[in-house]
Amino acid sequence: MGHVRRAKGGNWQARYRDPTGRERARTFPRKIDAERFLALVEVEKVRGEWVDPEAGKVTVAEFLERWYAATVTLKPKTRAGYRSLLDSRILPYLGQLQLRRVDPLLVREWIADLQEDGISASRIRQARNVIHAVFGLAQQASVIARNPVEGIKTPPLPVTNRRFLTPEQVRLLAATMPDRYQVLAYVLAYTGIRFGEAAALRRARCDVAASRLDIAESLAEVAGDLHFGSTKTHRRRTVAIPATVRDLLMSHLETVKQAPEALVFTSPTGQPLRYSNFRNRVWIPGTEAAGLPGLDIHELRHTAASLMIRAGADPKLIQTQLGHASIAITYDVYGHLFPDRLDELAYKLDELIRNGRLERDQDRSTGRTL
Repeated sequence: MGHVRRAKGGNWQARYRDPTGRERARTFPRKIDAERFLALVEVEKVRGEWVDPEAGKVTVAEFLERWYAATVTLKPKTRAGYRSLLDSRILPYLGQLQLRRVDPLLVREWIADLQEDGISASRIRQARNVIHAVFGLAQQASVIARNPVEGIKTPPLPVTNRRFLTPEQVRLLAATMPDRYQVLAYVLAYTGIRFGEAAALRRARCDVAASRLDIAESLAEVAGDLHFGSTKTHRRRTVAIPATVRDLLMSHLETVKQAPEALVFTSPTGQPLRYSNFRNRVWIPGTEAAGLPGLDIHELRHTAASLMIRAGADPKLIQTQLGHASIAITYDVYGHLFPDRLDELAYKLDELIRNGRLERDQDRSTGRTL
């Protein structure tokens, strides 16, 4: 246990040993303050919440760089997004502060400053999530006692209206594109795979006989560089393709190199398909020609989901097809599209009531008692 003693100059010194056995001391002008501090230290030691007061003196910038260096296992695109947030939204505001000086009020003020600067709600949320992870690691490493970002909310995201194309609109859109990309439009609209997954699709993973695609890889463009890696959820999955789309894909494969690892969709020069080039040179002109200006490529994924729901697909099957990490995500994004089954529920409950009455009447007629 620690103790309090009178120090030179009339001050009071609280002396104690930290969890490693190192003796520490802190001086106070009043004895009561030293005793309160010592009591707090002992409680923190018992709870495992004690942190080295010197550790919290490291700046946010210093600790951020250590945290970022430890993210090498993440996807290049994710790391690039983190780097952008650190350099533009976090370090300029918080970088020079000591970790221990950042409290919940300061975090709220930082978020308010981002709002005043006109930063979008989604960007603010991303920045908040990054700094929450950073301070969470600092807490785990016993650099700080508590995460000051915990419980801090960000501005609500604006409600956006997703567009879902009809089969006729999909046909019109595909017709506006060069022949080599028409089948890509159909694949995206009727399988729901992501653009990066389609760009990384290889000949060997197209089982046209079984109307299946093996989705095992994704292609991302980061700062002009292309990176092949795992899918967004890091999971491999098999998706079904309608017979009509399968036949189109079969014809398209005749134009693809025969090597099993050959990419199915490439640029006109046979290079991997870059999202930025495809969007600017093919997609935007095509959507405008089809009378669908402003349509995002990702909305073909939404289209696939809506068409599967219209076809009566089970939610779990839709989750598998789209590659969602959980069924909750499927319901959160597309739950409003599922048909309202409340009337069906009410009918089935009423059927149970009527059957119960029937059984009771039969028992009465035979003299049995319930």
